[in-house]
Amino acid sequence: MMGGKSSTIAAGVCGALFVGYCIYFDKKRRSDPNFKNRLRERECCPLCVVELLQLPDLKDAEAVQKFFLEEIQLGEELLAQGDYENGIEHLTNAIAVCGQPQQLLQVLQQTLPPPVFQMLLTKLPTISQSDTDSL
Repeated sequence: MMGGKSSTIAAGVCGALFVGYCIYFDKKRRSDPNFKNRLRERECCPLCVVELLQLPDLKDAEAVQKFFLEEIQLGEELLAQGDYENGIEHLTNAIAVCGQPQQLLQVLQQTLPPPVFQMLLTKLPTISQSDTDSL
C-alpha cells in the first residue's frame, strides 16, 4: 500500500513541475519582443504554413509517393490559377522527395513556360550548375 501512495505523490509532483514549466515557458515566449511581430506575419500570410511543411518519412515509400503526387497536383493547380510563387513552391517540394529529380526537371522544362521554369530553378538550391547546364 505504501508503494502505491508514494508513486501517486511522485506522479503528482512531476505533473505539477511540468505544468509549472509550461507556464514559465509560455510567459517567456510571450514576453519576447519579436513574438507579436512573428504572430502578425503568420496571420497576414496563411500560406506561410508551407514553410513549416514536414517532409514524409523517406523510408516509407507509400508516404513519399502520396506526398509527391499531392505536391505535383497542388503545384499544377496553383500554376493554372496564375499563382506562380506558391505553385513553384509545391513543385520544389515534390522535387525534394523525387527519386529521379533530373528526369522530373526535364519534363517540367518541356511543360512549363521558360520564365516559370527559371523561377523553379532559382528555388532549388541543391541543384548544381552542371545539372542545370544539361537541361
